[in-house]
Amino acid sequence: MRLTVTSAAARLGTVAMGAALLIAGLSMPAVSQGAGAGAGAGGGKGSGEAAKDRVLVFSKTAGFRHDSIPEGIAAVRELGAANGFAVDATEDARAFTSRNLARYDAVVFMSTTGDVLDRTQQRAFERYVERGGGYVGVHAAADTEYDWPFYGGLAGAYFHSHPAIQSATVDVEDHAHPATAHLGATWERTDEWYNYRSNPRAQARVLASLDESSYTGGTMNGDHPIAWCQEYEGGRAFYTGGGHTKESYAEPAFREHLAGGIRWAIGADRADCRPENGYRSLFDGTAESLAAWKQAGPGTFELNADDGTITSSGGMGMLWYAGTELKSSYSLKLDWRMSGDDNSGVFVGFPASDDPWSAVNNGYEIQIDATDAPDRTTGSVYSFRSADIQKRDRALNPPGEWNTYEIRVEGERLRIWLNGVKINDFTNTDPARSLKDGHIGIQNHGADDEVSFRDIRIKELPARKSATTADSAAPGN
Repeated sequence: MRLTVTSAAARLGTVAMGAALLIAGLSMPAVSQGAGAGAGAGGGKGSGEAAKDRVLVFSKTAGFRHDSIPEGIAAVRELGAANGFAVDATEDARAFTSRNLARYDAVVFMSTTGDVLDRTQQRAFERYVERGGGYVGVHAAADTEYDWPFYGGLAGAYFHSHPAIQSATVDVEDHAHPATAHLGATWERTDEWYNYRSNPRAQARVLASLDESSYTGGTMNGDHPIAWCQEYEGGRAFYTGGGHTKESYAEPAFREHLAGGIRWAIGADRADCRPENGYRSLFDGTAESLAAWKQAGPGTFELNADDGTITSSGGMGMLWYAGTELKSSYSLKLDWRMSGDDNSGVFVGFPASDDPWSAVNNGYEIQIDATDAPDRTTGSVYSFRSADIQKRDRALNPPGEWNTYEIRVEGERLRIWLNGVKINDFTNTDPARSLKDGHIGIQNHGADDEVSFRDIRIKELPARKSATTADSAAPGN
């Protein structure tokens, strides 16, 4: 993950300026405070803005007001300067017109509270989201607009209550999303931990959740999401429950968490934000979870227990899962990262063997390689079917960043999603091969190829009842 997170040491002047703006109020819709300003308050991005993403931070409150709002605005400004997006800030709801919102790639609701938009402004924001706009909700954004169903769905859940500020353990559930890719298995931090009126897990991808046994006052019966993302009504929505305290915005890990959420919301980074439920882990980052895996052929995979990854070394060989032979219908998900122009792949549908060429000759490889021929690059069924290159290229994160594959096998049909986007659909017709049973494995291609994997998980699917299955269906639902 290549997010740049600046030091908090030089923030006092920015905070003071932000506070002055908040006290004085803005009499006009948001205008640029950063470099590269273009068209002012009207009509889409101007020529000066075309090359730069732009974010609007909205911090109007009609209920409780958090004293950390100036620090939050200042942090977003600093993150924008470091990560290539311009930032405007306002508390004036008159900024919510279709014309003005069209200037922005995402709108950050910075601890807003209560009813902050009238119906005309709400409708303008709805159209903005429906046309592909991004939303980032921070902390009390969940304590906002309780009588606006569209907003409730966008935010994912409404605030219910909170205990006193205290330290808690955050369990990181997604290590590929840019908001959480920098974190380990757990994250210890102090904040005001919200309880929510509903659980967003069924409709959103939960990125992190609270361990309710690590603090007092949790009321969500042990399943307590605290950060999540989703595709919603045409747009992208990210929410984090952190950010109550001023100190949060000086905390490097939280700043990177917020930066990653914004970068995903503006479309700069890709991630799979479909809901995910019902998977079981095949590799969870621990040595114990590798016990059911076997190395076939030369080379190996090296475990880094600190970040829960395994990285290919030498080859050509394959690490394959010997614990279970998979039957008929399943969804395999895994996160992977190339360091540069590297080569690897994921094999499915091959018989148990200590010879890696058995997988080549009897199964199918879903390729990881940026620069080969179309039917031999990332997302292809190697030498059998190219990915949809345009969709693949739009969905793909570059070397150094994490990507997520979903490889869904149903009978002889094999479909591939990259960061939540379907990029390939292949049906086996070779009588010498079959996808209906077999093992899965990951390739260590050679000494010059370095590819890392983590969070390999599987979900058995019910047998298909017909030849048509909804492509967009998330198997976790």
